[in-house]
Amino acid sequence: MKGLEGKVALVTGAGRGIGKAIATRFADEGARVAVADVDESTASATATTLGHGAIAVRMDVTDTASVARAVADVAERLGAIDVLVNNAGWDKVEPFVKSQEETWDRVIAINLKGPIRCARAVLDSMIERRAGKIVSIGSDAGRTGSTGEAVYSAAKAGVIGFSKTLAREVARYRINVNVVCPGPTNTPLLQEIAGGNDKLMAALKQAIPLGRTGEPDDIAAAVAFLASEDAGFITGQTLSVSGGLTMI
Repeated sequence: MKGLEGKVALVTGAGRGIGKAIATRFADEGARVAVADVDESTASATATTLGHGAIAVRMDVTDTASVARAVADVAERLGAIDVLVNNAGWDKVEPFVKSQEETWDRVIAINLKGPIRCARAVLDSMIERRAGKIVSIGSDAGRTGSTGEAVYSAAKAGVIGFSKTLAREVARYRINVNVVCPGPTNTPLLQEIAGGNDKLMAALKQAIPLGRTGEPDDIAAAVAFLASEDAGFITGQTLSVSGGLTMI
């Protein structure tokens, strides 16, 4: 893939799951990766497995000061950030009428304000250099809704709307902003939600036209493409990677 060799990429929530797969794909493509996570131990473990000069950075996307420190740390150790991947996320599946405001605030702080904070932290440098890629991980829940995920769906829809507007505002600086929306993907979070319910997992697979749930590498491939120079003329777009579960 053209354009990732030697680039500095910051991936949030990269200690495990989809974020780890994205960080791994970027490193394989020759990028210098900053593995950011609120859990320093998983970030360090992932960075160690990547090699290629990867570093671990502690980042709490709900804390503006933490984001600023992490971005400054990456810039000092690896150089100016060329690619930001907003992957960090969290959800609690439950009927909306049984949810609590504390949960709403956490979902919004991580899934919506997190990408907003991170984008703001990297944009000044990208604008100055007139180059950059921002890819945020949305969700098909933000495109179609999802039972038990009302506020999460709202937050992910917000990420899509924010990204489209940001793409318009920064296009003049040759900065591309796009969103990848995974469908059901085999991650620790999905396993936690399923709770060992084999019938639920079988039903998910049956509903997906391609006959399986996604794997983190499926998402990583799409993100790597949008972060590359091969996608240089693509901005403001939302790409579902869901095996055909949603076709919008």
